[in-house]
Amino acid sequence: MITSQSWADAAKLWDFQQMHHEPRPCSVAIGLGSHDLGVADVTVDLYHRGMMPLIVFTGATSRTTRERMPRGEAEHYRERALELGVPDSAILVEPEARNTGENIRFSRLLLADQGVPVESVLLVSKPYEERRAYATARKLWPEVEVVSASVPMTLAEYVDSIQDPRLVFDMLVGAQQRLLIYPQQGFLLQQAVPQVISEAYERLCSAGFTGRLIRN
Repeated sequence: MITSQSWADAAKLWDFQQMHHEPRPCSVAIGLGSHDLGVADVTVDLYHRGMMPLIVFTGATSRTTRERMPRGEAEHYRERALELGVPDSAILVEPEARNTGENIRFSRLLLADQGVPVESVLLVSKPYEERRAYATARKLWPEVEVVSASVPMTLAEYVDSIQDPRLVFDMLVGAQQRLLIYPQQGFLLQQAVPQVISEAYERLCSAGFTGRLIRN
């Protein structure tokens, strides 16, 4: 059973991991591949709202998507977007990236190869990966403006959609750990972490939500 304290701590991380940007028109949207087709749905909604003329879906497969998305995350996202009315001419697919850094680097190269000028990027991810994706893009592509976006859901709504609260809590803790250790490895920008967030993270680790932590 997950305690009320753990729920409260997870809600703090959930809120912190989101950048709370207001979507605005950008040169291109980049949808970061994952197990969650909701990323594709949000990207499509932004496209239909006129927020960008072009979409890049990026992602190969991982251990969590290999069976569900055998043709690759980016390709399954593309198929979803086509079903939802986005023309094929407005979609580019980057099928090789296996982590967030590669998502950014490979998408940047693809857009350069296609001769697409980029001044700003709508970066679409899962809600609990907004901050890490933003910090990664700012590190690897500093000359563009980055606007973060994800499905507008509460933690409770997201847990209900996944039907696995422990997995979601593990993901939140893993995302927070990466914000702490990846800047030291040069993967993303260092960001200030409020003490209340650090304390919530430590309590969740102590409560056993460690399934997505990187081990030394």
